[in-house]
Amino acid sequence: MSPPFLVWGLRAELLTGAVCVGVLGAYVALRLMRGLVTVGIGARWRRMACAGLALAVGGGSAHVLVISGESLPGVSGHDAAMLGAAFVATLVGALAAQILLVGGVRSPARLIAAALALGTGLSASPWLALLALGGEPGIAWRGTGLAAAWMLACVGAGAALLLVPVSSRMQGSGGRKQLVQAAILLGVTLAGTDLAVIISARVPVALGAGPATPGGSDWLTLLTLFGGPALLALLLLVAMLEDRFRDLVANARDELQRATYTDTLTSLPNRLLFEERLKRAAHRADRGQRRLALLFVNVDGLKGVNELFGQNTGDALLRAIGQRLQALCVRELVARVGGDEFLLLLEDNPTVAEVSQRAAQLLEAIARPCSINRRDVVVSASIGISVYPEHGSLARLVPHAAAALHAAKDMGGATYCFFEASMVTGKREEIELLRDLRSALENNEFELYYQPKIHAPSGQITGAEALLRWHHPRRGMISPLVFIPLAEQNGLINAMGNWVIEDACRQIRAWRMQGLRMRVAINLSMHQLRQPDLAARIVAALKRNRLEPRVLTCEITESIAMDDNQGTLTVIKQLAALNLHLSIDDFGTGYSNLSCLRKLPATEIKIDRGFVLDLETSGDARAIVDAVVKLAQALGLKVVAEGVETERQQHLLSQFGCEELQGYLFARPMSAQALAHWAMNHEGPRSLAFRPSLFGETKTFDVT
Repeated sequence: MSPPFLVWGLRAELLTGAVCVGVLGAYVALRLMRGLVTVGIGARWRRMACAGLALAVGGGSAHVLVISGESLPGVSGHDAAMLGAAFVATLVGALAAQILLVGGVRSPARLIAAALALGTGLSASPWLALLALGGEPGIAWRGTGLAAAWMLACVGAGAALLLVPVSSRMQGSGGRKQLVQAAILLGVTLAGTDLAVIISARVPVALGAGPATPGGSDWLTLLTLFGGPALLALLLLVAMLEDRFRDLVANARDELQRATYTDTLTSLPNRLLFEERLKRAAHRADRGQRRLALLFVNVDGLKGVNELFGQNTGDALLRAIGQRLQALCVRELVARVGGDEFLLLLEDNPTVAEVSQRAAQLLEAIARPCSINRRDVVVSASIGISVYPEHGSLARLVPHAAAALHAAKDMGGATYCFFEASMVTGKREEIELLRDLRSALENNEFELYYQPKIHAPSGQITGAEALLRWHHPRRGMISPLVFIPLAEQNGLINAMGNWVIEDACRQIRAWRMQGLRMRVAINLSMHQLRQPDLAARIVAALKRNRLEPRVLTCEITESIAMDDNQGTLTVIKQLAALNLHLSIDDFGTGYSNLSCLRKLPATEIKIDRGFVLDLETSGDARAIVDAVVKLAQALGLKVVAEGVETERQQHLLSQFGCEELQGYLFARPMSAQALAHWAMNHEGPRSLAFRPSLFGETKTFDVT
C-alpha cells in the first residue's frame, strides 16, 4: 500500500511575496545584463556574475516563501550541499545564457540556446532545493509536471532575454518600460516554475520521525525573508551606480566627440569631420566610378562687418549664413572650416551644370540681407569649385578648390570659378621658392651688392648703396623684386634685414682695413621699423665692427616716412639720435605731408627713378624734379637722384642742383670685392675717380 502524500497548502500572501521577490531578482539581473557587449571584459564578467547571483537569490527566496506555507513532518533542516547545488544551478544557467548571448553575433539560434540554458537552471534549482529536504521515504515526482515547469522556465526566460538585449544600452522611457516588462515576465516565470516544480513533487505525509517544521527550518525562512531582499537591494544599488557612472562617461565621450567634430559657432561639422567624410565619399566614388564636387565658399566683406559693427555682429552673420547653407543643402555635407570659410560636398555624380546651378543658389542665398540686431547686413560670397577625380587626387581636392576660390576673388568676388591647372602652377613655384628662402640665410646664399653714388658736380664716387642679392643653388641669381615681397608676406623680412645690417657693417670694416672709408646706405623695410629694438640692433652691429654711425645711411621709403604711426616715428627719431644719416627713398611717389617732412630728422631725399626716366621726354617730369630740388634745398636736405641711365639725364639733374646721382650710367650693382678692386686699382666699368676723402688711415670710433 502506497503512503499518503502531502497536499500542499499554498497561501496567497506567500505566493505574492514569492512573485515580488522573484520580480526584484529578475529586475536586478536584467538591468545588469543589458548592454554587456558595450563594457570592457572585466566589467562584463563582474556584471554577469552579479546578474547570476541576483537570479539565484531571487529564485531561492521565492522557493522558500512558497514552501513556508506548509509544515513538513519530520523535517528538521535541509541538506546544505543540496541547497548549494540549487543555488549554483541558477547561477550557472544565468552565466551560460549570458556567455551565449555576448559570445558572437546575436541570432535566433543563440537566443534559443540561451533561453534553454537559463530555463534549465531556473527549473533545476527548486527541484534540487526540494531534494535537500531528505528523509525516508523519498519524494516521488510527476514527470509531466517537471517537463511543464522546464518548458515554462525556458519560454519565460527566452521572452525576457528577447525584450532586454545584451548587445546595446536601452535609453529613454521606452527602454525603462521594456526592462520593467521583462523583469515582471521573468519574475513571474521564476515563481511559476518554482510552483510547478513543487506541485510536481509527491511528498509523503511522514518523511520520518521528529517535529514538524514550517518550510523545513525557521532560520532559513527568516534569512530568506530579510536577507534575500536586502542582498538584492544592494545589488540593485550597485547596478544603478555603475549605470550612472557609465552614462556619465558615455555623455562625456559624446560631448567630447561633438566638440571634436563640430564648429562651436555655427554647430556645423568642422574641417576634421569634413575630411573624414570626404575620404569615405571618395572611396565610394572610386568603387562606383562616379565623381564628387567640392565647393569652397568664402564670405566677402566679413572683415568690414566686424570693423563696422563689431565681432558679435560678424559671428551672428556667420551663424545665419551657416543656417542658410544647411537649409539649402539638406542632402549634402556642409562644414565650416575657417573664420569665414565653408566647404560643401556634392556626391551622386553631379554634372558641371548641376554644380554651377548649386553654386549660383548658394551665392543668391548668402547675398540676401541678414537681419541682425534689427539691422540688415548684406554680404556676398565667392566660391571655388574642384571636381574629383578630374581635378586631381583626393589630397589635392581642397587645395585646388581654394585656388579656384582665389581666382574668383581676383575676378572681383560674388561669383564662382571652376579649378584650372594654371591656377596652381605659379602658386606651387611660390611655395617651393618660399621653402628655399627659409633656409637661404642658414646656407649663406645671400650677398650684398653695392651700387656707387656719384657726386654730381665733380663726378667722383662718394659712397654706395647696399642691395641684397640671392644666389639660389639651382635657379641662379633671383631678383629682389621676386623674393623681397615673398619675405614680407611670410615674416622673413626682419631676419633678412638684420642680416643686411650686420653684413653691411662687416663690409664697411673690411674696406676700412684695406684703406677705403666708404659710406654705405641700407634700405629699411616697414616691418623693420616696427621693431622697437631696431636702433639697438644697429648700435650693436656698429660696436662689433668698431664703426661710428655717420658711415651708415638708412633709406626709408616716402610712404613709410609719412605714415602717421607713433611707433614708426619713435623708431625713426631713435635712429636720428644715433647720428645715422636718414634718407627718404622713392620721393614723389607717395602723398608727402610738407609739415611732416619738415619735422622729420632726415638729411637727404632720393627722387624716384620714374621721374628721372621721363626727364628727356616729359616737361611735367622736369618741372616736378625741379620743384623737389628747390623744396629740399629750402629744407636744408641733400638731393639724390636714382635711375640715371643717360648723359642727358645727368646733365639735367646737375642743372637742377641734384648733389648725388646713382644709376646704370655710372655702374651697375657689383660685389664688394669688385668695388674695392675698382677703388684701389682704378679698374672698373668707367674711369670715375673715388673721392680722396674715402681713403685714409682707419680709426676706431666709439658708438654711444
